[in-house]
Amino acid sequence: MTVNAESSTSTASSWRDLPAAQQPEYPDSEALREVTADLAGYPPLVFAGECDQLRDRLGAVARGEAFLLQGGDCAEAFDQVSAEHIRAKLKTLLQMSAVLTYAAAVPVVKVGRIAGQYSKPRSKATEVRDGVELPSYRGDSVNAPAFTAEARTPDPERLRRMYHSSAATLNLVRGFTTGGYADLRQVHAWNQDFVRTSASGQRYEALAREIDRALSFMKACGADPAEFHSVEFYASHEALLLDYEAALTRVDSRTGSLYDVSAHMIWIGERTRQLDGAHIEFASRVRNPVGVKLGPTTTPEEALAYIDRLDPDREPGRLTFITRYGAGKIRDLLPELVEKVTASGARPVWVCDPMHGNTFEAASGHKTRRFDDVLDEVKGFFEVHKALGTHPGGIHVELTGDDVTECVGGGDEIFVDDLHQRYETACDPRLNRSQSLDLAFLVAEMYRDQ
Repeated sequence: MTVNAESSTSTASSWRDLPAAQQPEYPDSEALREVTADLAGYPPLVFAGECDQLRDRLGAVARGEAFLLQGGDCAEAFDQVSAEHIRAKLKTLLQMSAVLTYAAAVPVVKVGRIAGQYSKPRSKATEVRDGVELPSYRGDSVNAPAFTAEARTPDPERLRRMYHSSAATLNLVRGFTTGGYADLRQVHAWNQDFVRTSASGQRYEALAREIDRALSFMKACGADPAEFHSVEFYASHEALLLDYEAALTRVDSRTGSLYDVSAHMIWIGERTRQLDGAHIEFASRVRNPVGVKLGPTTTPEEALAYIDRLDPDREPGRLTFITRYGAGKIRDLLPELVEKVTASGARPVWVCDPMHGNTFEAASGHKTRRFDDVLDEVKGFFEVHKALGTHPGGIHVELTGDDVTECVGGGDEIFVDDLHQRYETACDPRLNRSQSLDLAFLVAEMYRDQ
């Protein structure tokens, strides 16, 4: 939906008249106004043209001509804005992408949960420990995890820090993706190392050899395309804190349209997707590619209503449905949703989030996920789309490039008793590097069977 510059002023704040779920209760509203006023004058973190380019790439996914890999931290942390942490996440996503690109024989659109994923919705507004009740930790953009009154008090200055942390992260990502670090031959060498040294990786040796032969053939032919040396990489996050997102919304001078320049793509979460709520209203006003998380309670009628609100022009690449059902429910609930949406003529991007529907609490008290459940939900997602003749557009995964012990299972198996060893997440459990590469190779096999 394109709006002219004159109407943009009024539509940019239309969400403020509606109920907004999951917003922090700041004790000093004037301090919040001062921070957001400053942010409104800051440079954009991304550019409208980049958002348009991603929408075009996602349009190819919607048409079945590409695959989306979206992944990164559950919740980013300010103290992990370092070259080491960012490089590790990017390296893992690039390795996964190389495998999927070869196996699927289609372009892989690479989108990180990065440079803005500092906020998390919570099931309860407060947390009680030993009789003391304090606000829940809502991510570094809102408060701190330490269980003290000072740490848990929402602080609007953290929005400013989120902006600067996101800018630093994007700067480094752009350097890595254009400066030779993302060279396909180097990424393939990393995967060969994984196959050679990992107990689970050895099962993927045949596919790794195929990729190696293909690269050797192209080298022998003298082919050295520019695409081998750099990659397109986009940033996304959940548009949860609407004061921050609105402060970073700009009118594009080319078209007069509104863009949320905090990220290339934003999504609306399961807890904030109310059709009459502020989040859907905000997302309807910006031209970015938009995603909506759909859980097991979603009805086909709701899905069609999201399409009418967020993609009235039925523009390929504008709207992504990210399903998060759980391994035990996806085969039963997803078919009707896909069937009715497809029958309507709409073509959203269909993406599987196999993480959020498969969380449980171990006896130790750690939130965790079973790798087998994650894999089974992806299998169910592919099975449904194969049966209906529709395109399984991608996966949306919480992962890290570090060797954490947060999800159980995988080829290099992590046991429940191992969880405490390196449980480092700020919120939900993530796949580690080995588990992420396991998933990529297994998804590659599924795609080939489509």
